[in-house]
Amino acid sequence: MLGALTDKMRGLFSQLAGKKKLTEANITDAVSDVRVALLEADVNYSVVKTLVKRIKDKALGDVVINSVTPGQQFIKVVHDELVELMGHNEALLDLTKKPTVIMMCGLQGSGKTTHTAKLAKYLKKKGECKNPLLAACDLQRPAAVEQLRLLGEQIHVPVFVMQGEQNPVKVAKAALEKAKKDNHDLLILDTAGRLHIDDDMMKQLEDIKAAVAPSEILFVANATTGQDAVTVAETFDKRIAITGTILTMLDGNARAGAAISIREVTQKPLKFEGIGEKLDDIQVFNPQSMADRILGMGDTINLVKRAQEHMSESDNKELEKKIRTATFTYSDYLQQMMMVKKMGSIKSLMSMMPGMGALKDIDIDEKHGKRIEAIMCSMTPSERTEQCELTVSRRKRIASGSGTTIEDVNKLVKSFKQAKQFFKNLPGPKGLEKIMGGSLWR
Repeated sequence: MLGALTDKMRGLFSQLAGKKKLTEANITDAVSDVRVALLEADVNYSVVKTLVKRIKDKALGDVVINSVTPGQQFIKVVHDELVELMGHNEALLDLTKKPTVIMMCGLQGSGKTTHTAKLAKYLKKKGECKNPLLAACDLQRPAAVEQLRLLGEQIHVPVFVMQGEQNPVKVAKAALEKAKKDNHDLLILDTAGRLHIDDDMMKQLEDIKAAVAPSEILFVANATTGQDAVTVAETFDKRIAITGTILTMLDGNARAGAAISIREVTQKPLKFEGIGEKLDDIQVFNPQSMADRILGMGDTINLVKRAQEHMSESDNKELEKKIRTATFTYSDYLQQMMMVKKMGSIKSLMSMMPGMGALKDIDIDEKHGKRIEAIMCSMTPSERTEQCELTVSRRKRIASGSGTTIEDVNKLVKSFKQAKQFFKNLPGPKGLEKIMGGSLWR
C-alpha cells in the first residue's frame, strides 16, 4: 500500500540529504514537492494546503540540531505534522454502555458487512466483549443478510435476522431487545448502503440511530476511492454524526488520500483499518504507524503488537536463555517458525521493518521456509531435541518423510550446528548484545 506516495517522499528526502543546512529556498522547494506528492495521492486540496503551511512554518522556525542532518530534520517535521493531522493518538471505542450498540454505515462496496464481522471478532479476541450479536439491517443489497449470516458462523457469533421483514428500523429495534434479553454485551448493526448518497438511505440511517441510540456510528470508507471517500464521509457526518471511521482496502494499491484527509475534514477519529481479506485482518488505526508507512519508515508499532499477540514473554525469555547458552534445539527452532508463520508471510513482515520498504519487490522464496519446516516435522521428538545423533540412515528417512533431498537435510544440520557454535563462542551476554546491537533481547 501507499507505494507511489512513499516512493515520492523517499525521493524528496534524498534530495535534501546533501544539503548542509535548511534555508528558506530549499525548504520552499521541498514543501512544494510534498504538496505535489500529496495531491497526486488524492489527498483533499484544503487538507494539503493546511498541511504544507504547517510544515513550512515549522521547518522555518526550527533550529537544526547539530547531531542530525537538514534532511532528517525536515523528515521529522513532515512526520510530526502527518501524525497530528491524522489524530495524534489511537482512538478508543466507547464500550461503557451495555449492551454497546455499534452502527456501521457507508456506501455499497466499502466492505461494511465484512468489517462488521471483523470488528466483532477483534473485540471478542481482545476481551472487550464476551457475547456479541450481529444484526442484519441491510435489506437493500441482495444476499447481504446471507453474507452476514455466513460470516457470523465463521467467527462463531450469532446473527439476528427477521425473516420477511422489510423495515430495517424494526429489525434494529428487535435486535436490541434480543441483545438485552439474551445478555449480549455488544450489538453491531450492519446497515444498508447505496452506490451513491441519496436522501432515502440517509433518512433510514437517521431513523435507525433514533431507534437504538448507538454508542458508536462508524463510517466504513474504501481507501482506494481517495477524495470521494472524504466527500462521502463529510456528508454522513453532517446527517448522522459519525463517531469515527474504519478505512478498508489498505492492503491494496491505495493512494492514501482518504487516510490522510478524512480525520481533518470530519474532525472525527480514524479508529480502525482493514489490512487484508481475512477476518483477522483488522487493526486499530495508529497515526504514528501510518505516518511511518507513508514516509517509508516501516511499521514497527504494528509489528511489535503482532509479535506480542503470538509470542508470550515467558516463552521469549526461555528462548533467549537457550540462545545465550547455545542450548536451543530443532524443537525450539520449529516452535519459533510456527509463531512467525502465524504473524504473516516473511515478505509482509519484512515490509514492516524500517528500511526494508525499498526491498518490497524482492523475490522471497517462501518455499524454503516450508522445506525447513517439513524437515523438522519429519524428525522424531528425540531427534528434534538432539537426544540422538542424526546418522545417515536417519537423515535419509527424514528426507523421504519431508519430500526433500538428503542434501537439503544436510544443509539444515550444517547451518544449525554453525549457529550453535557461533553463539557458543560469544564472550557472554554483553558480547552478544554488542554484536546484535543491543536491541534483540529488549
